[in-house]
Amino acid sequence: MSDMPTKKQQTHMRVLDAAGQGFRSHGYAGIGVDGIAKAAGVTSGAFYAHLGSKDKAFSAVLDASLDEVIEAIPKIQNESGVEWVQAFADYYLGRAHRENLARGCAMTTLSPEVVRAAPELHAAYESKMKKIANLVADGLKGGSRDDRLPRAWAMLGVLIGGLTMARAVKTDKLAEEIASSICAAATSVAEGTSQKPEA
Repeated sequence: MSDMPTKKQQTHMRVLDAAGQGFRSHGYAGIGVDGIAKAAGVTSGAFYAHLGSKDKAFSAVLDASLDEVIEAIPKIQNESGVEWVQAFADYYLGRAHRENLARGCAMTTLSPEVVRAAPELHAAYESKMKKIANLVADGLKGGSRDDRLPRAWAMLGVLIGGLTMARAVKTDKLAEEIASSICAAATSVAEGTSQKPEA
């Protein structure tokens, strides 16, 4: 039995990929069904046949994109060992990732879109992000589970916010300065070595 995807499955993946790139690059409001269909090389009718609606397309993109992060974190943890946090931060804030908005991490590009979405999408996002934070926490050193999970959330927040800022500034020099600062901060937070505010 062949594991090769059928023509219908190939078309579905192509439409979903085009939707993902469109939503990441232009935001939910910035691209329509016709634009996604054109990018995928299909008719608008084919878009609806495969993804149902623009809302359903966004939901499918969010689901698939956050699953990519869920698969990637254990992989980088295994490949980079104890240095995985630094490796992940370097990749996340690196020039290649910063400049590839269309295929960049959904945690940064799609989170602002979820803020304005329906409650059920918030629930789906929350479920996936909890899995991501738990995977990050599993790979952190020191302390109990209750200690590592807040550090995982903090690390993710620093990286997501930092990437947004680095992408938003005009000059390469400042983008690099932000990236370098955020990488150091994310590593410090993850390791629990950042300065805690006094009570």
